[in-house]
Amino acid sequence: MLLEVNDIATFYGASQALFGVGFGVDEGEVLALMGRNGMGKTTTIRSICNLTPPESGTIRFAGTDTARQPAFRVARLGIGLVPEGRRCFRSLTVQENLLAAARVGRWTLARVHELFPRLSERGNQLSQTLSGGEQQMLAIGRALMTNPKLLILDEATEGLAPVIRQDIWRAIRALKEDGLSILLVDKTLSELLPLADRCVILENGRSVWTGKPAAIDTAVKDRYLGI
Repeated sequence: MLLEVNDIATFYGASQALFGVGFGVDEGEVLALMGRNGMGKTTTIRSICNLTPPESGTIRFAGTDTARQPAFRVARLGIGLVPEGRRCFRSLTVQENLLAAARVGRWTLARVHELFPRLSERGNQLSQTLSGGEQQMLAIGRALMTNPKLLILDEATEGLAPVIRQDIWRAIRALKEDGLSILLVDKTLSELLPLADRCVILENGRSVWTGKPAAIDTAVKDRYLGI
């Protein structure tokens, strides 16, 4: 298994946010991490990346225990993070953003441009001049340029216009078809569930449901997803 999250407990100061969260992501799998707002999805991602290290439990990525690894070393193990809110380097151009963390591998500037042609057209623009949708494409492209083994997408389509959301979903489908392992957080179930191989639902910082997307029926939606 590529990623193994075992019984992690994570705190913000004295406040506990995660209570024994556990799941795994296999090679080439798309795992949907689901739950209502405030249930621990982003904290789980931060724990995996060691941005907010768990106080107990274990996380292993590609066979390595990440507990004592600083966040930048966890990233170098092969985790590409597309954080909520995009967080592009505002003072750099589009091309500079893409090259800033580039590592040798299958994902090159040309291949990112093929996935997102707009980034090629905007190459010399400062990232702060891009639309929100273009910044999201840039954030995904920047993560891919690290040539990750696992791509983590935290609310990649949130707040975007419908036509841009479709461009992002098209790209994610292409990444799945290419065999990339993906951990995906998104609220758009109509797009998320057909892409996912498995789903994990969090409630109040706990893993409460795991299964195939087809098993998420009305009862599961009503109980855990607020639909």
